[in-house]
Amino acid sequence: MIVYIFGNPDLPEDSLPLKLIPELQKLRPDVVFEIKDPNEEWEVPSELTVIDTVVGIAEPRIFASLDAFAAAPRLTTHDFDAYANLKWLQKLGRLKNLRIIGLPPGIELRKALDFIRNSLMNG
Repeated sequence: MIVYIFGNPDLPEDSLPLKLIPELQKLRPDVVFEIKDPNEEWEVPSELTVIDTVVGIAEPRIFASLDAFAAAPRLTTHDFDAYANLKWLQKLGRLKNLRIIGLPPGIELRKALDFIRNSLMNG
């Protein structure tokens, strides 16, 4: 199983998924965790699992569809975000099954690790 990790190391509120990678690799050595820039081109597996920060949630949760998200305003190509890219891949038919493990900004590291571990065990 490959899990894509989205995040920005320069933004504290968006860097947690990246900080979790060493611990996740210890917890699940059978899973490959790959850091991806959501706005760049990458191979799209037929079943995609992503770990990302999700603004607007209070507790970690699993999203099985992009329908739970609202599009951010896009005035220029610089406003193209993870949601827009995933939606585009879906529209092109390249994204069949999607699971997003969403972490709220500011979640405690241990709570995030426990949730992800349980989510990967059950998925």
